[in-house]
Amino acid sequence: MAAISLSSKIVVVGSGVFGISTALWLARSGYEDVAVLDMQDTASAAYDPSSGIDSASADLNKIIRFSYGSEIEYQRLATEAAKMWDEWNREILAASADELPERLRNEDRKLWWNVGMLRMSSTSELCDFEITTLANMEREGIREFQFRTDDDIDVSRAREHGWAHKLDPCRRRERLGTHKAVLDSTAGFVYAYKSCAWAQHLARKAGVKMILDPQRGKVVDITTEDGQPVVHTADGLRHAANLVVVAGGGWTPSLVPEVRGLLETTAGSVANIKIPKDRPDLWERFAPENQPVISWGSWQGKEVYSIPRDERGTFKIGWRKKKWTNFEHVRGHRISVPKTAHITENKESRLPIAALDGIKEYISVNFPELVPLGIASTRLCWYTDSIDDSFVVDFVPGRPGVAVCSGGSGHGFKFLPILGREVVKILEGKGSQTVYGQMWRWRSSSEPKRNGLEEGEQGPRVLSNQRMATEADWTFEDQ
Repeated sequence: MAAISLSSKIVVVGSGVFGISTALWLARSGYEDVAVLDMQDTASAAYDPSSGIDSASADLNKIIRFSYGSEIEYQRLATEAAKMWDEWNREILAASADELPERLRNEDRKLWWNVGMLRMSSTSELCDFEITTLANMEREGIREFQFRTDDDIDVSRAREHGWAHKLDPCRRRERLGTHKAVLDSTAGFVYAYKSCAWAQHLARKAGVKMILDPQRGKVVDITTEDGQPVVHTADGLRHAANLVVVAGGGWTPSLVPEVRGLLETTAGSVANIKIPKDRPDLWERFAPENQPVISWGSWQGKEVYSIPRDERGTFKIGWRKKKWTNFEHVRGHRISVPKTAHITENKESRLPIAALDGIKEYISVNFPELVPLGIASTRLCWYTDSIDDSFVVDFVPGRPGVAVCSGGSGHGFKFLPILGREVVKILEGKGSQTVYGQMWRWRSSSEPKRNGLEEGEQGPRVLSNQRMATEADWTFEDQ
């Protein structure tokens, strides 16, 4: 563990959610020499995936949910983060144009949309996770914000509070004769790329230095000299530091191979449908005012979600039943690494056919009116999974002054405004005194099942072993 002072030189590797939140809270905590390195120019592109930025944080939108089953600590932190999202919305709305990053000047300024999240069963019954979540929310005093579609009292409350139109947006009861779901009226989504741009803007204002460049910001190695970490970048420069925080998302295991038994780079599958403005019926129906975030068949073998269309008409659907791996040689090890649409040497934006079929099934069953539109684009979203889906924020054993901050496991984005607050406590050596420091510590597991990490290159999720979909598969059979 590195002893740091307010004048310590701190380098954060990665400008995504984990990196930029850490840098922001370090600066807010009084640390005077904080620099963020990234091989992608997330500032100029404002994290927009349509501008060629490849990372899990550089996404169109992300779900904000508070349903965590028995994981009450994450539920509480998410609830606290929601207050900060509200505060960010107010700050941006009140700011003059010249006080905002450019991307927020010319488009919708609202980051966080409280549109509700409908956790929809794919069968005629709710799963055990839903029952546990409702019981926990009852104990936490927030059950009143949850509405079961099969509970007359809940339906009546939803009607009183203006949520009734989001209880069955797929018209499942009318079309299929059954509809079991829970609407969480506290949940919704955020515009991911805009949110990261705002967080980076706040970090710069707080004094954080940004080196965002494919040469000057690309970290190729982290060594130790005289007991201190040294960051080597692609331009040949060395950056001596007192503390290096590796928050490289899907690239973290490549930079710190010691995490390979704890973290694994995986990809989720995303497809987009374009809602045309000249179809006012669809444009209005899939607007955030009328459409909630939806998850379908979670813990029931479907694992699909969708998010209301954005201002450009993009309706995003994600498939999470399997998360793909891509193994390559890295520093003498076989490690799963990203294979993205733009910045990796070997590029990929296609989905495995199994993922695309799962997405198409979701559309066909729940939104048949979208079938004639077909799929407009697809994307693999690369991030890191941990052995237990909990984050990893700790010092790397045997690496003086090097800490890792990663393992978002597909649910980290919602914590952008608050994550760094807890990370700083850990970096200051107070992790054992906090619940999150204990949850996120460096750890191992002897369990035979470790969230897929036990499979390795022989497992069923290896991308090179999948049959990949082509654009010809983007249409539906009945089109």
